[in-house]
Amino acid sequence: MRIVAVDVGGTHARFAIAHLRDDGRPVLEEVRKYKTANHASLADAWAAFGRDSGGDLPRAACIAIAGPVDGELIRFTNNGWTLQPATLGRDLGLAGDPLLINDFAAMAAAVAVLEDEELVHIGGPEGPMPENGVTTVIGPGTGLGVAQLLRWQGRRIVLATEGGHLDFAALDDFEEKLLRRLRQRHRRVSTERVVSGPGLGEIHETLAFVGAHSIVPGDDATLWAAAIEGTDKLAAQALDHFIMAFGSVAGDLALAHGANAVVVTGGLANRIRDRLAGPLFNDRFRAKGRFAQRMAEFPIRLAVHPDPGLLGAAAAYQEANR
Repeated sequence: MRIVAVDVGGTHARFAIAHLRDDGRPVLEEVRKYKTANHASLADAWAAFGRDSGGDLPRAACIAIAGPVDGELIRFTNNGWTLQPATLGRDLGLAGDPLLINDFAAMAAAVAVLEDEELVHIGGPEGPMPENGVTTVIGPGTGLGVAQLLRWQGRRIVLATEGGHLDFAALDDFEEKLLRRLRQRHRRVSTERVVSGPGLGEIHETLAFVGAHSIVPGDDATLWAAAIEGTDKLAAQALDHFIMAFGSVAGDLALAHGANAVVVTGGLANRIRDRLAGPLFNDRFRAKGRFAQRMAEFPIRLAVHPDPGLLGAAAAYQEANR
């Protein structure tokens, strides 16, 4: 069976035709990516994908969405598109309703079918992932995605969450200053205001403010490149603070989920892979007071599949129709 797998984030919508198989995980054809800002709607981007793919699209789909998927009208958290589930199948020319899932539920569904070599060790004990229990799946992008994967007696159950919208907790003097500055604009400051692609800019600006440094405003992509490459000292310092905050948040969520493993996902996380494997992330992940020893026992892995959202969308459809 062939379906269209779609992964819609805040910045891009990714499409691929997926082949479902009874004897293994789905296989993706060529992946095509479209900027959401360049298309008025999902239907518009879908039409572009149809043209680019030769026009012969399957009439079934699973669509992973960056935000909640319930209700009569779905609004995306970080872009301007809206969807009406009741008419979406007809709008896209499908034979029935598409399967709609949260984008990080798709990430968790992908984690469930990844091979060991696609889960790279970045913290905690070496060895295989636990056969049973909850895995926290987390990744920064335009926002902060969070989901849970429950493995139990051979079953794999994915639970979507909005963990990226929990309150951000400051743990040092700098983070207190960062939190105060963000509260002036947002009042309530969620974790994804700090631990996300745009969050690096907030950290960078706060460092400049605290240290009385002058900075040239720029876009997120330029700042991330300078931070990762080390060509800007203040940007590199901002990335250190980002890594620490990410470690704290990942640990908090794993503890709250009752998890016994963590998988970090996404393109941004893969760009900072070496830093996530270092002490800034891992020390903050484990720094949970009386639970520090328990946190040290969590295997922490990085998913290195190039398109986990699309693989997960296809895997979720396959699981739902098994």
